[in-house]
Amino acid sequence: MQPSKVSRDSREKLLGHKGAVVWLTGFSGAGKSTVGFALEQTLMSHGVLAFALDGDNVRHGLCGDLGFSPADRSENIRRVGEVAALLADAGTVVVACFISPYQQDRDRARLAAGDHRFFEVFLDTPMSVCEERDPKGLYVKARAGTVKDFTGVSSPYERPVSPALTLHTDAETVGESVERIVGFLRDRAIISEG
Repeated sequence: MQPSKVSRDSREKLLGHKGAVVWLTGFSGAGKSTVGFALEQTLMSHGVLAFALDGDNVRHGLCGDLGFSPADRSENIRRVGEVAALLADAGTVVVACFISPYQQDRDRARLAAGDHRFFEVFLDTPMSVCEERDPKGLYVKARAGTVKDFTGVSSPYERPVSPALTLHTDAETVGESVERIVGFLRDRAIISEG
């Protein structure tokens, strides 16, 4: 690996905050993208360089060659974890919004970013609520058998072993979820009180 002549500390001093990866995981319909994009906007409005990576968006480019088999899902998360780590090294607070059903893959993303800069946030939303929301009609299709390898229906989801933060998006507003994450980042001195 070719080291940069600009240190991470120099970048963070310039920006006024640390780089980090906030990894949102949970079922489809749990609110990962909704919370993630709201968090990105909130951080930016507070002068924090933030960038949201969303599962649907990266599958159009970076991971456009992958399907939804267990091996492809793992490769998808491996690629995203590496990109998130690079962005965090550049001083960005990366908000990664991915079902990421396997603990091993989330752990590998943590390893890429560094344990002290990777924060797994579990959107612990009941499957019944996610199915009611079903923003893309995917649960209906999965239950009918027209969508294969669908997490929680025909493919497993491994709940986080020890998430840094757990959100209950069925019981709190998007704004409340965002404020909890912002408070968490302040408590960890990733961002300042400003």
